[in-house]
Amino acid sequence: MRQWTVDAFAAQPFRGNPACVVEPFDAWPDGAWMQALAAENNQAETAFLLKTGSPGRFGLRWFTPALEVPLCGHATLASTH
Repeated sequence: MRQWTVDAFAAQPFRGNPACVVEPFDAWPDGAWMQALAAENNQAETAFLLKTGSPGRFGLRWFTPALEVPLCGHATLASTH
């Protein structure tokens, strides 16, 4: 598993809004595991990607260090990077 910290809304490192992005999985990992990884990353959000049948489309879930959230704009943009 690989993950990155991406600065959304920034043209340079260490600016903007950081979010962790975890490489795409073939199936969703256990929710408790994703929550534990987000807590360890300790960023505002950690985005988890899921592979789909279409190469240009992904499933996406967002976790803060404390809970899963229904949507996160800057972590979505970080995932597209």
